[in-house]
Amino acid sequence: MKTIGHMINGELLDNAERTQDVYNPSTGQVSKQVALASQQTVEQAIAAAQAAFPAWRNTPVAKRARVMFKFKQLLEDNAEKICELIGEEHGKISHDAAGELQRGIENVEYACYAPELLKGEHSKNVGPDIDSWSEFQPLGVVAGITPFNFPAMVPLWMYPMAIVCGNCFILKPSERDPSSTMFIAQLLIDAGLPQGVMNVVNGDKVAVDTLLHDDRVMAVSFVGSTPIAEYIYATASANGKRCQALGGAKNHAIIMPDADMDNAAQALIGAAFGSSGERCMALSCVVAVGDQAADQLIEKLQTGMQSLKVGPYSDSSNDFGPLITKAHLQKVTGYIDSAENDGATVVVDGRNPTVAGYEDGYYVGGTLIDNVTPEMVSYKEEIFGPVLVVVRVDTMQQAMELIDSHEYGNGTCIFTRDGEAARYFSDNIKVGMVGINVPLPVPVSYHSFGGWKRSLFGDLHAYGPDSVRFYTKRKTITQRWPSAGVREGAQFAFPS
Repeated sequence: MKTIGHMINGELLDNAERTQDVYNPSTGQVSKQVALASQQTVEQAIAAAQAAFPAWRNTPVAKRARVMFKFKQLLEDNAEKICELIGEEHGKISHDAAGELQRGIENVEYACYAPELLKGEHSKNVGPDIDSWSEFQPLGVVAGITPFNFPAMVPLWMYPMAIVCGNCFILKPSERDPSSTMFIAQLLIDAGLPQGVMNVVNGDKVAVDTLLHDDRVMAVSFVGSTPIAEYIYATASANGKRCQALGGAKNHAIIMPDADMDNAAQALIGAAFGSSGERCMALSCVVAVGDQAADQLIEKLQTGMQSLKVGPYSDSSNDFGPLITKAHLQKVTGYIDSAENDGATVVVDGRNPTVAGYEDGYYVGGTLIDNVTPEMVSYKEEIFGPVLVVVRVDTMQQAMELIDSHEYGNGTCIFTRDGEAARYFSDNIKVGMVGINVPLPVPVSYHSFGGWKRSLFGDLHAYGPDSVRFYTKRKTITQRWPSAGVREGAQFAFPS
């Protein structure tokens, strides 16, 4: 059986002190194994990155950007293979995987713009014969720890910009679906990246803790659940590292009585059930203002969900695929059970769907639950599955108070025809990413991604302009060349 190893100093290594099974979630069968790095293996990767840093730091930024241009082309040329690898280990349908990859490629495109982004600032004659300028210098060795749900896109949020800024990178991807991530990293080497600048170590908590505690790692980026994000941030910060740790979400959509219900229903179906709901921007909670709006929406959602198809990634006619593991399948169905036991109404039940020929796969169909209340576990926690819950309120203000009081503040949206209501909502809601009649307000690559409250630990968001700030440190230089023959005495006052 094939074992996925590590990539260190430009070479593929099969150091397999320990291994873990990798499953095909469409079939429930083990497809390969992945090596779990020891502390020594991770330290080997850190040493390789540290050795490569001086030369890469001093490589002209235009040359670094040319690697990203070539990398972008290789990603596009190999898109079909990458999407197949994502499907085999994550379960995403090909069209969903293609969308994920394209969003990742857009971040590579932004990294190609690095010569402009890193120009810095210059002021001449800030004083007599004195010039001052600032420049953005790389940090050194930086690391990324990424989740299973976007094995192509989320790593591409991190290392293209980190590397083009002059850093050397160590990626610890999810051990559940490592193949596409490894394949893409190899494409970066093929694009001409020098040895040691990009390294990949597969592993578990041993690898993570080694990265968090090693003094040579200057910064850590993370995307995952909130409890782990909090641990990553606290540990990295305690060890003097810069850290951005993106956590969980419970994304709400307010449905106003004047909303275009047909448009809202179709938008919600895609946003709630795409990727089997396994995305941090999944629209998982509807807050309907008024019973009439709720009833109309529920009716249209029921109708629209009748045609939903869940099945294996290999059939592109399916709308979404399986969940990542059997344990996660049980967790998601447990939330549905909990809502039902708490008195909510399961309007469309996706438990135990029939997928002919794939009976051992980890499938949950699209599920719609009405009359959920804020006290229920199914409302409080992130389900991370194809489950849409509906909470009913009387006013828009109640809806906003509900959203603001939740511990997560990742994404939210409002469906309305009222511009005044939309503007008030976007100005005042305590959430980091907001949509107006847009159910998945994921910023494009030249803006930055990040939530508020317990959805983000750290001051800087992911990718976009914030990524330049995160992966560099500003240095301001003030320079004077006195005129020949001019000598001044000592000055004891602060210069002005």
